[in-house]
Amino acid sequence: TQIDDSIMQKNLQARLVLTEKKYFIKISIKVLDGRIFLNGKVNEPEEKLKITKMAWETNGVRSVKNNIRIKQKFSLKNTAKDVLITSQLRTALIINKKVKAPNFNIETINQKTYIFGIAYTQDEVREIIKEAKSIVDVKDVITSILLVSDLSRQKE
Repeated sequence: TQIDDSIMQKNLQARLVLTEKKYFIKISIKVLDGRIFLNGKVNEPEEKLKITKMAWETNGVRSVKNNIRIKQKFSLKNTAKDVLITSQLRTALIINKKVKAPNFNIETINQKTYIFGIAYTQDEVREIIKEAKSIVDVKDVITSILLVSDLSRQKE
């Protein structure tokens, strides 16, 4: 059974507010057919990552589209490197035949790459991490990847 969108929305909203009261006003959440859409502004990159992770941990989630903007100013040199790392990894995952799920959020902040999403197998997770670590300039890879099998267990 598909978990109801409004239940998912309330669940995520409640968890966000418990984490940080200001998120109630700053972050808007829409859930459509198990897909979570996030909008708003936060001060720090870490906040965006925390919210993304919470969205992916919501029961019934199928994908997360994160349009949260970060107020903090970055040095242009770092930002350019981060954008390049993220796009290289996206491309690598599309090309890699062992990676089936295009269902990931990839964020790179100060050369640390964060990957959130859903994978089909443990092998796929290993492959994603291997791809991320093979990119020049990546200092660290932090993942929060759920397996499809874990998700089906959540729904029972």
